[in-house]
Amino acid sequence: MSFERIMGLNVTNDEDYQRYREGMIPILESFGGSFGYDFTIAKVLKSKTDQTINRVFTIDFPSQEVMDRFFSDPNYLKVKDKYFSTSVSSVTLISMHEKST
Repeated sequence: MSFERIMGLNVTNDEDYQRYREGMIPILESFGGSFGYDFTIAKVLKSKTDQTINRVFTIDFPSQEVMDRFFSDPNYLKVKDKYFSTSVSSVTLISMHEKST
């Protein structure tokens, strides 16, 4: 079993968001994580939140424990602090679940 998060973001600065991704992907991969799907969204037809969403992606981890360690890793947090807050105005957690491989 692996663990997956489905996320919705409102990306407001594509260049800084790309820098965020470039900085965090090696860290993500060192934890055994990866992106499954990644979409830019032009129009949201139905939503359970008032937050704007223009990007939807899945991020996969070997387990929930590994995911928790990744998101609290000091190297990841440095990249996040530098680029994420300047590039994303809202974050929506759509789903977190175990999935069979």
